[in-house]
Amino acid sequence: MPQRMRRLLAGMATVLVTGMAMATPHAGSPWWKHSLILEIYPRSYGDSNGDGVGDLNGITAHLDDVRALGADAIWIAPMYPSPQVDFGYDISDYRAVDAQYGNLADFDRLLAEAKKRHVHVILDMVLNHTSDKHAWFVESASSRQNAKADWYVWNDGMDANAPGVTAFQKRFVHDGKVPPNNWESVFGGSAWEWVPARRQFYYHRFYRQQPDLNWRNPAVEAAMFDAMRFWLDRGVAGFRLDAISTLFEDTRLRNDPERGGTNAQGDPNLHNQYSDNLPEVHDVMRRMRKMVDGYAGDRVLIGETYTPETSDLLPWYGGEHKDELHLPMDMIPGFGWQAKFDAGWFREHLQAAQTDLLGEPPLLVFDNHDNPRSIDRFGDGRDDVARARIIAALLLTNRGVALTYYGAPIGMTTSTPARKEDVRDPIGITGWPKEKGRDGERTPMQWTAGPQAGFSTNPTTWLPVAANYRTVNVASEMADPSSLLQWYRKLAALRRDNPALRDGAMTFVDTKNPDVLAYVREGKEPVLVAMNFSGEPRPLTSGVKGHGLRTLAASDASLGRSHTLDGTILPPYSVWVISFER
Repeated sequence: MPQRMRRLLAGMATVLVTGMAMATPHAGSPWWKHSLILEIYPRSYGDSNGDGVGDLNGITAHLDDVRALGADAIWIAPMYPSPQVDFGYDISDYRAVDAQYGNLADFDRLLAEAKKRHVHVILDMVLNHTSDKHAWFVESASSRQNAKADWYVWNDGMDANAPGVTAFQKRFVHDGKVPPNNWESVFGGSAWEWVPARRQFYYHRFYRQQPDLNWRNPAVEAAMFDAMRFWLDRGVAGFRLDAISTLFEDTRLRNDPERGGTNAQGDPNLHNQYSDNLPEVHDVMRRMRKMVDGYAGDRVLIGETYTPETSDLLPWYGGEHKDELHLPMDMIPGFGWQAKFDAGWFREHLQAAQTDLLGEPPLLVFDNHDNPRSIDRFGDGRDDVARARIIAALLLTNRGVALTYYGAPIGMTTSTPARKEDVRDPIGITGWPKEKGRDGERTPMQWTAGPQAGFSTNPTTWLPVAANYRTVNVASEMADPSSLLQWYRKLAALRRDNPALRDGAMTFVDTKNPDVLAYVREGKEPVLVAMNFSGEPRPLTSGVKGHGLRTLAASDASLGRSHTLDGTILPPYSVWVISFER
């Protein structure tokens, strides 16, 4: 690490940890049940060697920042060897570290330094597919007679002139053959790719360089479980499972129904009835859960689970047996197609998370590496930070596990490329201009107001640093008591230390109010959380009776002077967190 960068990081670490109590695990429940998890995109968090790309040592250098935020764990997006077609989600070796991020020694050091700070390390695990450069696929694609011949999903295809062949299939003719059905890649075009050496198509749900593994072959499951054990044995706290619903496909290869219209790539819109969320995946989840639970230390399985309704998450927990994922992600409030900055919208889905999951902790997700940042999605261009404080309160005061994304606690914005030639994400290249890719939510972390936002000493970073880094950065916000970062830190500390916010049941009040969302976290000293989603002042009419009022957090200073619950005027886009006695 260059000496100048080392001095800068060391100085920042000293500032950031000052006055921050270290979290200690709470007895009686798994560590993750009360946790705040921070997703880190390794290319964009900290560049320790000046090549313009983030790395593992850069993450290690910022572990004190993780603790200063109040996070209990980091989830690191894929850092395994990869051709980087999908920036790490195309893995060529599951038991190593990509050279641009470091090596296994660097990872072990990261793990050891994180443990000193009571920070758990969760890895992204991609089980659905490998890279086409993985040795398994290279062997499988070489012929129809080899040890890995059926480790991937292969098919002879159909005659191009066969009855029932769709116009979409006819766009992909090879030696008189077309793909066996109309299944599409998420990233455009057919989900089937022709290999002359086998005179067959292989299936790829995502990029053609990401062939799907054949999970109906027991040898595949055994190999992938062994890969997970490699990291569990090394000491990781668990895994976030990428695209976990896509492990199996219909054996009859039936066409997915068309929904009408076309997507950004110009392909027909489909309902993925036969290529996603098949029941066999739950058998795998039960076996995986049993394997992971065999390790000490409350290891955790988190699943990337997009569902239309909150109740659809229950099977991912394992239903009444609760023997599958510990934490399927609830994407609906943050990314649902109807998601909006509206008290009623969030009330409906927070209530569902309390009633539809048999008491299991929800995991609400508002930000990740695949979607524009929540400050932009829920902002109005004028009161974006005020609205972001409400999203932070929703995240950190609900009865569930909290997951955030690097940069969200300081209000990093989505920096979408303005020109196609600046796009790095392949889906943005193929889908331009309707689909501009995911570069905007993956820009380098903004640590300081200095060159390259303190992310790197290299003036050419893998993606450009966002233009607002001089005002939106960790150092500036740590020096400002009223900043968004300080708001996150305050709420995270309350979540950790206040018994009601940590363990209390969640009771909704004033449920007909269109502008104010309010709920009580029950306990010996209950906590009322009230949020005004309106740009106008609104009175609090919770109906809650109590005395001994004590403001724990308020986004507007005027609320700290209030001595009554109901009747208090909530300023526009404000949050009030109040402890009281019954």
